[in-house]
Amino acid sequence: MTIAHGPLTRESALQVFSALQAQAAAQGIALRQPPPEPSTCCGRGCNGCVWESYLDAATFWREDALAALAA
Repeated sequence: MTIAHGPLTRESALQVFSALQAQAAAQGIALRQPPPEPSTCCGRGCNGCVWESYLDAATFWREDALAALAA
């Protein structure tokens, strides 16, 4: 799987987590746990939704994991 560097969705974040964790395991590299999915979304599309924070955290995790794998 090629890891995209653009914005993540819930589905692509889960795919990235899985792919990078598998790659890290194969290389014997320990990565920190990816961020947990939010459980408090009200579903009203709020400005500043918990999903926005989750996807920001997922993007940071992806970049951190890629840096660890490249080192």
